[in-house]
Amino acid sequence: MTIEVTLGREPEAVRAIREKLVAEGVPAALAAGDPGLWGPEARDEAAVRLGWLKLPLTSRELLPEITKLVEMARAEGLDHVVLAGMGGSSLAPEVICATEDVPLTVLDTTDPGQVRRALNDRLERTLVVVASKSGGTVETDSHRRIYEKAFRDAGIDPADRIVVVTDPGSPLEQTAIEAGYQVVLADPNVGGRYSALSAFGLVPSALAGADVVRLLDDAAAVAPRLAHDDGNPGLDLGVLLGAEALAGRDKMVLRDSMTDINGLPDWIEQLIAESTGKSGKGILPVVGAEAAEAGDQFLVHIGPDGGTSVDGPLGAQFLVWEYATAIAGRVLGIDPFNQPNVAESKENTTRILQEAGDGPLPTGTPILRDGPVEVYGDVPGDPKNLADVLTWLLRAIPERGYLAIMAYLDREAAFDAARVGDASFEELTEAWAAADPATLRALLDYRTDHAVTFGWGPRFLHSTGQFHKGGPEAGVFLQITGAVTEDIEVPGKPYTLGRLQLAQALGDLGALASRGRPAVRLHLTDRVAGVKHLLSVAEEL
Repeated sequence: MTIEVTLGREPEAVRAIREKLVAEGVPAALAAGDPGLWGPEARDEAAVRLGWLKLPLTSRELLPEITKLVEMARAEGLDHVVLAGMGGSSLAPEVICATEDVPLTVLDTTDPGQVRRALNDRLERTLVVVASKSGGTVETDSHRRIYEKAFRDAGIDPADRIVVVTDPGSPLEQTAIEAGYQVVLADPNVGGRYSALSAFGLVPSALAGADVVRLLDDAAAVAPRLAHDDGNPGLDLGVLLGAEALAGRDKMVLRDSMTDINGLPDWIEQLIAESTGKSGKGILPVVGAEAAEAGDQFLVHIGPDGGTSVDGPLGAQFLVWEYATAIAGRVLGIDPFNQPNVAESKENTTRILQEAGDGPLPTGTPILRDGPVEVYGDVPGDPKNLADVLTWLLRAIPERGYLAIMAYLDREAAFDAARVGDASFEELTEAWAAADPATLRALLDYRTDHAVTFGWGPRFLHSTGQFHKGGPEAGVFLQITGAVTEDIEVPGKPYTLGRLQLAQALGDLGALASRGRPAVRLHLTDRVAGVKHLLSVAEEL
């Protein structure tokens, strides 16, 4: 099966941009890995970030090593695969495994409840893949430490249960070698969000049972087309993305259509937002919206559908979207391979933890309490309740702006809440929606023509977090945190998971507030009751 990009409309601006890129020889130059396509300032970064173009071929060198790992896991009866990774190290495997319907437990969170659920699930049959390009990702380092202790406490040698995927020479590689872990080294010339077809995407997916050879075959089938001026799906898509943003339509609504692929918009969200959201520019993916309602939005379907659509197998989708993102970066005049604002929230988190020591974190004083919800932030007009706060947030969205909801909570808790007796599918769906904080996105989206996004923290910090701080200063931010009743110690560190989670939320909120954007934190003193109350208030707005 091939991949096709269908443009619902092709105005003169799109044709003009394509003709200009073709005249400049950009399609073939990009396919050949020319690092000078994004200007002299980006050349050095691009020179070590274009390895993804060759992954459909070079990643095949990993297949014998991956096969041995899979055979070892099967022989040992290790059928519960846990992936500890953030951003590009987790989003692609999550999509791959969901599409192939093979089970993979993804830990891209610091929420104690979500981590505890994974720890309590078949530990004796668990294999953990610790994946970090830099080797210093705080969330992943915490997961590794926690699992090492859990294995030892259960009388299991962690060296028999932990596989590490990292770049050559990273601190994690050395730690893994000293601990006797099996290590798979990834291509260092591939950035995290472009790593779907690298060891980061292939190792955990194969261990979970996915057919990674087919993934590479499908990507390899489309690769030759990316060097051509005509019939080049990556060029068509990239030109469209760039042209729409230049025309003021910088919110891309992504919708899954009738396709066998599951969850691809979440992967695209990181790729596009983190690659383009900088220097006050960018394209903001909006996942889950019903339609593109406002003049600053455009709609892209994943799968065959009317209008603009990208249809084809997953491996080809990965490569085409990556190529298109690089093209869009050229059109917008930005470096699509760096992430200049991502470190800011991380540094704030570290500072908050260090300055607080053993004392309380600097949460501030709530401006009001509405049932199980505390409100923090500067909200004008003397709000009396939660409804006033939500109403103000919606009204504060500027023209061509957006509202970002960021929930530092357990993203699987709603599924637990929905599991009740012999309920019907409809009853389970209703129960799940009533307990899921992500439902808030749909409720508020219904009440505004502006784009509304939703991200789970700290997961989104490795995704849309770059756009929030480096993209157009048009965001309004609603952060949600929750009380932790059962925390988890992080061995060898002076903080617990719950304390780290709250520090991450406060660190990012500080980064947003420093830019003068409207930002409010809602703290749920009781998570279950708080979500229920928040959704009921939003429903009545």
